[in-house]
Amino acid sequence: MGWDADQKLLQAAGVDAEQLESGCCGLAGNFGFERGHEAVSEGAAERVLLPRIREADTMTAVLADGFSCRTQISELAGNGRTGIHLAQLLADRLIEE
Repeated sequence: MGWDADQKLLQAAGVDAEQLESGCCGLAGNFGFERGHEAVSEGAAERVLLPRIREADTMTAVLADGFSCRTQISELAGNGRTGIHLAQLLADRLIEE
């Protein structure tokens, strides 16, 4: 469905969001868990996504709508970083206000 609708929702909620041009997180369903795919899976995640998460302030939310992406982030980003779904991020913003 693209980024435009999500971006409009985030802007309306007062969220300063950055979309990473990272392509795939590397997990892609069960791909990264299959024998022989680990190096490709981790390599894809290490290309843009994981380094940017590690650089980000720990208070920065990591938006990841896909279960596979959230799993990959939790497994590989380190420092207890996790991704959250857009719906959860928006719900948290409503609670804060």
